[in-house]
Amino acid sequence: MTTMTDVARRAGVSVATVSHVLNDTRPVRPDTRAAVLGAIEELGYTHNTLARSLVTSRTRSIGLAVSAISNPYFTEILQGVEAGALAAGYSLLLTDPHDDPRHERTVVQLLHERRVDGMIVAPSAEPAAMVEYLARREVPTVFLDRLVGDDHDQVCAENSGPVRQLVEHLAELGHTRIGLVAGLPGLSTTTERVEGYREGLRSRGLPFAPGLLAGGNSEAAGAQDATRRLLAAPQPPTAIITANNAMTIGALRALRELGLEVPRDIALACFDDFSWADLFTPRLTAIAQPSKDIGAAAVRLLLERLAEPDRPPRTVRLPCTFVHRTSCGCAESAPATPPAAQERNPTS
Repeated sequence: MTTMTDVARRAGVSVATVSHVLNDTRPVRPDTRAAVLGAIEELGYTHNTLARSLVTSRTRSIGLAVSAISNPYFTEILQGVEAGALAAGYSLLLTDPHDDPRHERTVVQLLHERRVDGMIVAPSAEPAAMVEYLARREVPTVFLDRLVGDDHDQVCAENSGPVRQLVEHLAELGHTRIGLVAGLPGLSTTTERVEGYREGLRSRGLPFAPGLLAGGNSEAAGAQDATRRLLAAPQPPTAIITANNAMTIGALRALRELGLEVPRDIALACFDDFSWADLFTPRLTAIAQPSKDIGAAAVRLLLERLAEPDRPPRTVRLPCTFVHRTSCGCAESAPATPPAAQERNPTS
C-alpha cells in the first residue's frame, strides 16, 4: 500500500510538504505542488481522510437534508449541491426528512453525529425543533428553498413576483376569475406565492375571492381535491395556477376526470417547470426555477460560513424564468429574460 512517505520520496520533498499539498494547510510553490500531485497520480496514492479529520477537526463532508425522493424539484437542487460540493473537495451525506418535523429533527441529529462540517437543509413547515438543535450546537447551516428567518444563511428563488406575473398574464387574456391551488401552510414558499397571487389580482383591479383559493398541501392528491373544489364552486375559475410541480399533476388529473380540456375549457399555468412539460398537449406555461443554481449557491454560502464563522447572515434569492407555452390559451413566444439575482443582508 502506497504511503505518504513513498509520495514524498518520489517527488523529492518532505512528508510535511506532501501533507501541506493534500490538506491546503500552507502555501506550496507551484512547481513543488505539481511534483507532489504527479507522484500521487503515478503511485496511485489515496489520502486517508479519516486521519486528516482527526488532525484538522474537519471531515470535508456536507450533510444535505432534502425531500429529494418525494419531490422531483429537490432532485435538481441535489444535482447543484453535489456538483458544488465535489468541486470544492467535499463529499455529501444525503438524508430525506420527508417534510416531517419529527423525522427532520432526527435526521439532522444523525448528520451532526457523523461530524459533517456543515449542513444544507430544506426545512419543513414546522422547523422550530430542528433549527433550535442546530443553533444550540452552532452547526454551520444554510437553509434552501424555504426560509426560516433573516438571522440564518438561506437561498431560494423569487416567489411572489413570478406568481404575480402569471396572474397578470392570465388577466391580460381576459380572465377575471383566476384560481390558485396553494401549497402546504407554514412554508415560506406557500406564503410568498399566495402574496404574489393577491398582488397580481390587485394590479389588474380584480377582487380577491376566498373561494378561488384552495390548499393543495404541495402534493398531487391534495391538488386533485383542491381543483375539484374550485370547479364545484357556484362561480368556478376560468383559469387556474398551481403553486408547484406535484400539484400541477394533481390538477391535470382532476381536469381530465371532469372532462375539461386545457386551454379550451380552462386555462392552466404553473409554478415549477418540468423537463417534460413541453410533452403535454397543450404545452404547459410555467415559471421555471433555477434549481441547480439554488443548490450551487447553497454550497457557496456554506463554504463562506465555514471560512468566516462570524460574518453576518445572508439571504440570496435567485430569479425565475417565465416559460410561455400554450396551456394559458395563447400562442408560444420566447421566454422573458430573468432579472439579476438579488442578495439581501438583513444586518446591513
